[in-house]
Amino acid sequence: MSDWVVRLIEQSGYLGVGFLMFLETIFPPIPSEVIMPVAGVSAAKGQMSFALAVASGTAGAMLGNIVWYLAARALGHDRLRPIIRRHGKWLTMDWKDVERVHHFFDDHGIALVMLGRLVPTIRSIISIPAGLLDMRFRNFVIASTIGTAVWTALLTGAGFKLQENFHRVGDIIGPVSNVVIGLIIIVYIWRLFTHKVASED
Repeated sequence: MSDWVVRLIEQSGYLGVGFLMFLETIFPPIPSEVIMPVAGVSAAKGQMSFALAVASGTAGAMLGNIVWYLAARALGHDRLRPIIRRHGKWLTMDWKDVERVHHFFDDHGIALVMLGRLVPTIRSIISIPAGLLDMRFRNFVIASTIGTAVWTALLTGAGFKLQENFHRVGDIIGPVSNVVIGLIIIVYIWRLFTHKVASED
């Protein structure tokens, strides 16, 4: 994977960085912790501008973020109702839960999206609840851009610092991603056995 990323960035420069980060957002198995450190290595060698590498990575990721947001927004909050009614037991939520999350997102959505962009695994999917729960597009773009730019800059800076040892970035982020996934699974199993779906009015 990393060899392919290196070749594409060497051949396509900033366009390659943006394209790869777009793909990473749409298809998460292509990891940003490989893409942006490689761009950072190129910046350290003088083949790229650090700032432009960060900007191109952020732009590509934001394009993917907006695609997911618009897809979720098109599905719509109200269309969740029959899904929740039919599969609420396995989703471990009822419509009152959806409404509570909706109100929480109204009050704290900007912070949730901004911080979500900095958490492995969560950063790839936070666009979906933002779209489903009707977060204002302007707020979504502002929060996502800030969070994505910080994440992208951190990874690029790590590659700039580590250079040929950029693989160590993945060695750190990989286990963090596994912990996040593990926590999500634990919380889901706990809710599966403890949550009681309320009847709708």
